[in-house]
Amino acid sequence: MLIRILFLLASLSIAGALRAQDTPAQKAGYPPKLTIYLAKGPANACGAGCDRWIAIEGEIDRDAAARVRRFLAGVKDMQRPIYLHSPGGNVEQSYAIARLLRARKATARIGRTIVPACAGTQVDAGCLKVKAARGEVEAELSTHNAMCNSACAYVFLGATTREVAPDAAIAVHNSRLTFVIHGHPSPQAVAEYRQRQMVTADRDRAAFVAAMGIRRELNDLIRTVKFENVHVLTRLELYRFGIDTRPLTETLWTVEKDVRPYVRKLALEKKGDGAAFRLMEWRLFCENKDRARLMFVREIDETTTGKRTVVITAGTDTSVTFGRSPARIGKFEVWSDAIAPDALKAMLAAAHLQVGEVSAPDGKADLMTFDIDTTGLEPAWAQLLTSCPAVTTSSKPATPLPSAASPSVNAAPPASPSP
Repeated sequence: MLIRILFLLASLSIAGALRAQDTPAQKAGYPPKLTIYLAKGPANACGAGCDRWIAIEGEIDRDAAARVRRFLAGVKDMQRPIYLHSPGGNVEQSYAIARLLRARKATARIGRTIVPACAGTQVDAGCLKVKAARGEVEAELSTHNAMCNSACAYVFLGATTREVAPDAAIAVHNSRLTFVIHGHPSPQAVAEYRQRQMVTADRDRAAFVAAMGIRRELNDLIRTVKFENVHVLTRLELYRFGIDTRPLTETLWTVEKDVRPYVRKLALEKKGDGAAFRLMEWRLFCENKDRARLMFVREIDETTTGKRTVVITAGTDTSVTFGRSPARIGKFEVWSDAIAPDALKAMLAAAHLQVGEVSAPDGKADLMTFDIDTTGLEPAWAQLLTSCPAVTTSSKPATPLPSAASPSVNAAPPASPSP
């Protein structure tokens, strides 16, 4: 009888049993099975010159890979990026989907696809029907709080180009093996079988991670994170493991609908030694129809000394200079100043802005510069202007400083404690 029971256990499909997410609470806010569709948004919705993408979202179910294979076979545009938003699911299916993306030489990003035509939520039956229709779905993109958790991370690794925005999150943890027991095997027999299958799962994951060109340190980390917990990969880990090796990552310029709306951009810049990344944020406020204010926030670098001047340049002649000492709020330093109309006009017209810092330790000037993209700045500013007050007699309207807890980056919690 024991031999028969173990045979039945061994004959189970691990593809349907090995999971990295499995509770109803974790599925909240996501489609109950993996959903894939073509999306079309406004100009530059997915980056400069990009307005079409492939959306993959929801739980990775046991038939997901076959559906993704059929879908991709009918997509001829190989340049469309793929945006993932998923709590995880079936591990073996995620490996299969990852290999499909690798064969396609896909570009993968983490982002939420939002369909305005959906009257209810983005995951109700009516909305899922809209997304399942043939053709392109009119949609918008947001990386803010977008997540690719657990088994979704393996799908993401399959792409040849991988990009994680500063305000998106990718989270990992160890898998859990679930199976059905037939008969009445002893607890020892079940434990031994479970141990053998987890060893196999660890070996398969290590081989998969290596095949995707990712450093083995990622697999070592995953093994230390219990299934009940979750680890959100830091920007440094994404870089060090070879997942996203860009020295500068940035968001598009978007409107933040706060108590006082503003246009926002986040960026993470690698420090010269590669041992850390520095968070930066730009906030553009409309004080009135004729007056704008630019706020620049960044993490304090305690290794720098002397007076520093930050210069933001659009083109060769027009610049905004923050010359006075910044305010310190927690671990951030904040500059804020009005922008002349001609400087704002130049910023809106430029494809890139050059950010420079002049420091003068020991009386010697040192200039460091890097470029940031302006994609999204002009339409976001135009949108902000619609709520901007008329010209007033006040010369310096108050602009609120960010709270000590802001900006927030790569810290979005998963849908539940264990994705």
